[in-house]
Amino acid sequence: MTFRNVIVCRMVPGSEQTVADVFGYYDRTTRPQDLGVVGRTLLSFHGLYIHLIERNADPRVTGQTRGLPAFQQIAEQIAPYVTPYPRDWKNPSDSVAKEFYSWSPAGPPAAGGEPSRTVIVARIKPGAEPTVAQIFAESDAGPLPAMMGVTGRWLYSIDDVYLHVLERVGEPFDGAVEQRHDQPAFAKIMDDLSPYISPFDPDTWGSPLDAVATEFYRWRAED
Repeated sequence: MTFRNVIVCRMVPGSEQTVADVFGYYDRTTRPQDLGVVGRTLLSFHGLYIHLIERNADPRVTGQTRGLPAFQQIAEQIAPYVTPYPRDWKNPSDSVAKEFYSWSPAGPPAAGGEPSRTVIVARIKPGAEPTVAQIFAESDAGPLPAMMGVTGRWLYSIDDVYLHVLERVGEPFDGAVEQRHDQPAFAKIMDDLSPYISPFDPDTWGSPLDAVATEFYRWRAED
């Protein structure tokens, strides 16, 4: 089982390559896997910095909560570009989003190769996490996940930010959405979520595809 942490901060627009270079250097020259980290993905979305950290064990059990031996050096080097998002931020743990729902299908893994990952970003109504989790639980018990090729789903929130990490096999995510957005099951969950989930930036939102974060760095341990 893979354990994920999701860190959310603000990010200076256009600084993606600089931040990626910092992590690339330390991921090459140190061994994050010695601290239990087996993968990381960095994404950006409308001034947000999103950092997905994957571990091979629960850090609450192992006590290995930092992602790299050079944690302090990285923090100092990215400080001009990455700043806290939460209004009441006091320490780095305040930037970790709270997981409030996860789902994976029962039975053997779906055929179709390595799952692709999509991160959807929106705003969530304060306190709506239990309701949103229930909406997805009901939907995931139906035909929509198989229809969309979904092999895993994790929902997170931090302040007013909603993050939907989706793993799936098959055609690209944009193609799946375009082909199935008129399906009753897809339309129903969108309608059910609408009182609680809204576009992060309404001025630029035209379809669900406009909520997808852009990946700018990925690393995985080879041993």
